Amino acid sequence: MSDSTKKPPRSRTPESAAFREFISSGWEDHPRRVATRDEVADFTATRRALFVDSLPEELSGHTLVIPAGPESRRSNDTDYPYRPHSAFTHLTGWGSDTVPGSVLVITPGTSPATTVLYARGSAGRDTDEFYANAAIGEFWTGPRPHLDDIASRLGLQVQPLDAWSEVGDQDLPHTVVLPEADDLFSVRLQHRRTAVLGEQQAGVLAEADHILARHLAELRFVKDDYEVDQMRLAIGATHRGFNNIIGSLPDAAQSPRGERVVESAFAARARLEGNDVGYGTIAASGPHACILHWVRNDGPVGSDDLLLVDAGVELDSLYTADITRTLPVSGRFSARQRQVYDAVLEAADQAFAAVRPGVPFRAIHDAAMEVIAAHTARWGFLPGSADESLKKDAGWHRRYMIHGTSHHLGLDVHDCQKARRELYVDQELRPGMVFTIEPGLYFQPDDLTVPAEWRGIGVRIEDNILVTKDGAINLSADIPRTAEDVEAWVKRHTP
Repeated sequence: MSDSTKKPPRSRTPESAAFREFISSGWEDHPRRVATRDEVADFTATRRALFVDSLPEELSGHTLVIPAGPESRRSNDTDYPYRPHSAFTHLTGWGSDTVPGSVLVITPGTSPATTVLYARGSAGRDTDEFYANAAIGEFWTGPRPHLDDIASRLGLQVQPLDAWSEVGDQDLPHTVVLPEADDLFSVRLQHRRTAVLGEQQAGVLAEADHILARHLAELRFVKDDYEVDQMRLAIGATHRGFNNIIGSLPDAAQSPRGERVVESAFAARARLEGNDVGYGTIAASGPHACILHWVRNDGPVGSDDLLLVDAGVELDSLYTADITRTLPVSGRFSARQRQVYDAVLEAADQAFAAVRPGVPFRAIHDAAMEVIAAHTARWGFLPGSADESLKKDAGWHRRYMIHGTSHHLGLDVHDCQKARRELYVDQELRPGMVFTIEPGLYFQPDDLTVPAEWRGIGVRIEDNILVTKDGAINLSADIPRTAEDVEAWVKRHTP
């Protein structure tokens, strides 16, 4: 794996024998708490068994390597905040406190499959690493957990990272590695495959790597009870983050970068209750709301603006919410803003009404599009009728909502993205699936197909939906949605 121990030191540490002897002694022994089994451990054991039992033929007989991944460099000797790969977390249950560089190795050929987690354990105060290694030393980055504590918490066999010999030449033909978790390792591995096995077999193994990624993604379509509970908690924290946003609006209106006041208010809640934000917060005021992925958040917040906020708290378990609300900064929608808002809400409600087991995933989008087409045709924005626009060779209404209506949600904000596209789009809904419903209407400020008074209005409403055996539950229904409830919400939480 990528060796973070080889980073250049951040400062020059003393090297004399006298110093090494002095710094290695005189430390108090810290009592250790007995680590207890995490709640998630029973669920991850079931997930790993399902993973092995459902392996595609291309992966049978192979050792399967799922890295957590290394730190990622931001600039010079500064790293981005560490986050392990989602597939690793799904199979281990190890979340925000994962030790970078850890790797899960599963050998399915035995019964049961042999599963070993390799991790870098704690280093003693008598080692140079403790004080001299700025990348991983306890003096610099804090203590790491003991390996037996990791084993107790996760219910896994855990061995030191240096006990794993990576992939020897004799193991190359029957080892498959999750790509993109550790790019440098994957590149080195593929070069060795080519050199030792030849291009043809190296190509077959590279394809198997991607099949592994696909299989791991498709395993996450249906959430277990632990995951659903985590999603509920993430949504609750996100609701409180939106309350903080509304409370920040007076300050935001006074700042030339008011959108960043909004972004910061939510980020504070995410760090207090979770690991971080699940993705870059969109805080888009006025015409910025028409820019679908507006994350610069450097504009003002006008008193008559609509403020579109797309944000989610990621918990320490790494499950994230994904909520969008469009708020009238003044506390009241104008007549035109309300007209657009109610149309989007109708589209969201019609999409939700379509959700039940056995319905194709794409039917959610189709249901929302019927409403979007009907309203934009009624308003006179289309060159034909709504029925004509809904035909495959037309789609005029999509000018005002270019994005899809739904995506799966979980450990990633766009969960299961490595799944086969045809399966993602056309599969039937099953109980336990969690996804978004997020229709919108966006009338760009320079769009001459709409009257001037409509331009610069952007509205999106996004909720997180759980499929049940009887239908569906809107997990985020407690976050105000109707125009009347949103107006009351803004007034209630604005100082």
